[in-house]
Amino acid sequence: MRFALFLTLLATALGGAESRRPNILVIVSDDHGYADVGFNGGKAVPTPHLDALAASGVRCTNGYVSHPFCSPTRAGLLTGRYQQRFGHENNPAHDPKNPALGLPLSEKLLPQYLQEAGYRTGWIGKWHLGATPAQAPWNRGFEQTYGFIGGGHMFSGWAINEQKEYNVPLTRNGKPTADIPTHLTEALGREAANFIQKEDGKPWMLYLAFNAPHTPHQPTAEREQKFAGITDPVRRKCLAQISLLDDAIGTVTQALAASGQTQDTLVFFFSDNGGTPATLGADNTPLRGNKGLLYEGGIRVPFVVSWPAQLKPGSTYAESVSSLDVATTVLAVAGAALPKERPLDGVDLIPHLKGEATSPLMRPLFWRIGGGQSFAVRSGPWKLVRIGKQPDELYDLSADLSEAKNLAAAQPEVVRRLSDELDRWNKQLIDPLFASPQGTKAADKKAKK
Repeated sequence: MRFALFLTLLATALGGAESRRPNILVIVSDDHGYADVGFNGGKAVPTPHLDALAASGVRCTNGYVSHPFCSPTRAGLLTGRYQQRFGHENNPAHDPKNPALGLPLSEKLLPQYLQEAGYRTGWIGKWHLGATPAQAPWNRGFEQTYGFIGGGHMFSGWAINEQKEYNVPLTRNGKPTADIPTHLTEALGREAANFIQKEDGKPWMLYLAFNAPHTPHQPTAEREQKFAGITDPVRRKCLAQISLLDDAIGTVTQALAASGQTQDTLVFFFSDNGGTPATLGADNTPLRGNKGLLYEGGIRVPFVVSWPAQLKPGSTYAESVSSLDVATTVLAVAGAALPKERPLDGVDLIPHLKGEATSPLMRPLFWRIGGGQSFAVRSGPWKLVRIGKQPDELYDLSADLSEAKNLAAAQPEVVRRLSDELDRWNKQLIDPLFASPQGTKAADKKAKK
């Protein structure tokens, strides 16, 4: 009898430990301007739901992604490793028959680790990591899925065309659907809410990858009318898209609250890269540059981490954090073992965000694009930028967030130190496995003008 009682108490204790493991919600927007959110001081578009999310947790004022454009950032996010380590340095062309285009199958993704740890996993939204069946999210650790496989999609009124990337059918759990929602952003928010409210006794992880406010800007007529005072039609439509995105995120956070899961859900929010040039609608003020570039406007993004049960609401964190930190952080809080065969490049952010770390988070962050056409490294306040064969540039971001004053000539020792760190990192990488499609190259070229 005593032994049976012991087993009962043990099971209860283990059950309690299981319930304390947080749910994981990773929300990624697409081409989101740094100033196009209220919690970064933006006033052009109301973002009450994102602002509330930031107020519920930690606003990371030096938040970065690992690449200045789309697909490579997503590859780094889901592996927790610099994507240049495995050759995913460009956007893959959309080709459902070519397995060489996309995230290599040799890489193990975050949801696969979490499945092994007993989590229910879901993907909703944009994929852009390879279009063959083996590379699809439902074959890479995501149990429940809804979205599109390519790099972008129409938001409303499309004619389904399996050969046209922005018109391909939406998929649900690996099967094409005939769904053509009134507006895709709203539909993704509803799907995420449904996932969150499903109860099966397991903790869950949801990767919610919106394609808003990426072009084409197709807000609803009603939402665009709310920004009728904006004379530039591109900017007006972009702001309306962001407003719809904010509402969709509100649908998600309201589902968390209604199901009593807010306190025990670890939420990340950031954009996949910096905003587009102003000619395509975004505002990156006060940062220099935009999507496609290694100046701050291409890689520094709105970045929030919320976990009300553990993190102080309304706080800020000023050390540099990265989208690469998501995987390491999530595995740590989920109680999953970190991989030994392929060490991750991120750190567990929670002790740092809670103020419990014994030392500041002072590791360097690195960037490379084009197989070595351009580089950047940030270490402490210093950032070195290497564009092609031009002399290295150096900026003190603590005093010059807009990267207006090149200090390379005045600080040769800092340049030498950062250059050496960058070269050591670069020797660990491989060449890109595939080139960006011509359309992506043209868009990148336009972004740099």
